Amino acid sequence: MELVKASPKVVVVGEGMIEATSAGSGLWRLGGGGDTLNTAIHMARLGCDVAYVTALGSDPFSEDLRAAWAAEGLDLSHVMTDPARRPGLYAIQTDDAGERTFHYWREHSAARRMFDLPGAGEALAAIAGADLVIFSLITLAILPPTGRRALIKACSKAGIGAQVAFDGNYRPRLWASAREARKARNIALRVSDIGLPTLSDEILLEDDPAPEARPGVLTAGDVAQRWASRGVTEVVVKLGEDGCRLPDGRVSPPPLRIAPLDTSGAGDAFNAGYLAARLRDLEPMAAALAGHQLAGWVIQRAGAVPDRDADAPYPAPRIASPS
Repeated sequence: MELVKASPKVVVVGEGMIEATSAGSGLWRLGGGGDTLNTAIHMARLGCDVAYVTALGSDPFSEDLRAAWAAEGLDLSHVMTDPARRPGLYAIQTDDAGERTFHYWREHSAARRMFDLPGAGEALAAIAGADLVIFSLITLAILPPTGRRALIKACSKAGIGAQVAFDGNYRPRLWASAREARKARNIALRVSDIGLPTLSDEILLEDDPAPEARPGVLTAGDVAQRWASRGVTEVVVKLGEDGCRLPDGRVSPPPLRIAPLDTSGAGDAFNAGYLAARLRDLEPMAAALAGHQLAGWVIQRAGAVPDRDADAPYPAPRIASPS
């Protein structure tokens, strides 16, 4: 991966939603989340210059989300407004092992129309002009076909030295079929430089009758080869608690085995740590360690993007000097 600028511009595209997490005694705590939003916030906390592209409504919940994202340091210049719609909502339930179950209310979210709203042209220009663009299979799932094509076209116009990172997050309920999701994924791979698939998602996506593609048989090496064959030059396959497979085939395990409280957002945190480190020109092994450390911190706390604490693996926030 080429180092592009001292302060490269990162543009993340996706859906930010209202997140409800259990606070016990039948109470729920409201916050914000979404796969690409989680990655964007973590990267901003890590000191990256990050703009988020999405759409919200004009309702009080949307205003709360905007205020929270601005407080995290995100550039909201390309958060568009749909006055007729509201943000999506999801609730997280976790079992005793920290594994989570999601419940979604997002069918009519504002983000689905982001490229049909005033400001969409400027947002697409920002994507084409970024140093690093990040989006996911969930981003494609929530967009209509015209929106998907617009995003892919903008990514294909990224300038020399720019990078496109794609996370293959697969959520079956967002797609009519695995075949439809696979087709969208493969189109995205043609414009992507950095691939961040998860092995378990890739297994779910395959319904190819070939023996090597049967569920449980597909390997991280198979996934890396398939993504590379479609033009992705740097593929990191996420393996859950076993770490990740690096582009050179080595496996990078997490530095510690951690009993999770909540695995929500672990992969998104890994993406942020890895990509932020690569922007600092760290090699993939060191970047993977940064990703593991951030994901390890996240899974010991409730919610996809926990509040900062003394153990958070972020640099100290900048304090503005008095004028």
